[in-house]
Amino acid sequence: MPRPPFSLGLVDRLRDAVHPPRPVYAHCDIPCGIYDPHEAQIAALTVVRMDQLIGELPAPAADAKPEDRAAYGSKLARYTAVKETHAERVKSEVRVIWGDYFTPDHVKQFPQTHDLVWRTLKAASKARQGTSLADAQDLLKLVQEFSELFWQTKGAKTRRIPSMQKSGGELVVPA
Repeated sequence: MPRPPFSLGLVDRLRDAVHPPRPVYAHCDIPCGIYDPHEAQIAALTVVRMDQLIGELPAPAADAKPEDRAAYGSKLARYTAVKETHAERVKSEVRVIWGDYFTPDHVKQFPQTHDLVWRTLKAASKARQGTSLADAQDLLKLVQEFSELFWQTKGAKTRRIPSMQKSGGELVVPA
């Protein structure tokens, strides 16, 4: 009786038991041709907002109640976790566009591409490591430059519009 094509034979199961397969993660790599730096911009704005909230968070007084100290610690931990997650999201979004969308012809036309990506990734790491609002704003500025460059490769002019987010800031969009 034939096995279904998707079932594992005894040898395959034994091999997997001794050497378990590693999970593999990847962008679709079809390539679908659908790229947009919008998510990177939103993530950078989130980093800015979390640093704003951290800066506005009043530290508990020396004689604060334990529940007030706990509330402060919880808020600080949540703001920090969200900031770090979104800084990493910036890096991921920029890396995917850079690695999957940009071509050698784009880089010839825009020779600043690799340096801009490198500075953006470094700025995202720096924004993750600290709580400096200036670092977060530098990250947003670089992501906006990256967005403008991206849209230029598509022959689109860009404009900046208010983000309408509590963090303030602007979004770069095709005109």
